[in-house]
Amino acid sequence: MTIGIDNILNKIQQIEHGYQHILDGANEILSAYSEKQCFELVLTLFEHEAYQARMLATTILGKLATEDNNALCFLKERISTDENWRVQEMLAKALDEVCKHRGYEASLPLIEEWLNDNNPNVIRAVTEGLRIWTSRPYFKDNPSLAIALLSRHKAYESEYLRKSVGNALRDISKKHAELIWQEMERWDLSNPRIMFTYKLATKLLKLKFNFAIE
Repeated sequence: MTIGIDNILNKIQQIEHGYQHILDGANEILSAYSEKQCFELVLTLFEHEAYQARMLATTILGKLATEDNNALCFLKERISTDENWRVQEMLAKALDEVCKHRGYEASLPLIEEWLNDNNPNVIRAVTEGLRIWTSRPYFKDNPSLAIALLSRHKAYESEYLRKSVGNALRDISKKHAELIWQEMERWDLSNPRIMFTYKLATKLLKLKFNFAIE
């Protein structure tokens, strides 16, 4: 097992950007070893100094977590604490993998749980992972719910999270401009944090509705 893993690690550490090499490595491992072996490997990979190894661990967990709640818990409690932004991008992809497998409507309690967490990385895994929200099953037919869930964090302390929220709302505005505009009209723009999110969310609305943002 070690030789195969070492080869994969050596390969992925040569690449700094992108995700396909990580996905390929994860699929190779998942096809070769049992779920128990893969989870044990994740525990080792997560302690690795190379962020690529931790990205790999996160991706493997995302696959395991479609069926295994222990893997899902590890994603939420441990992976979310990693300080590398690339690992957090893989966390977002992992959560979407889980929701896709379990069904987005069936995953609403999970989505709510993560959105209500105290860790902004856990929340962002939802706001970023489900983009474009309204291209996902269930939310495609329920855009107002997607907008409401995202808008909860328009004034969050973390600018990193607010940027994700604003960009996700802007995505939705491409097909649901009226719904986004109706939501924006209720926002208190005297709050600098909300104004930050508002500017991102309304970039496309400025053209459609011909209004200016100070």
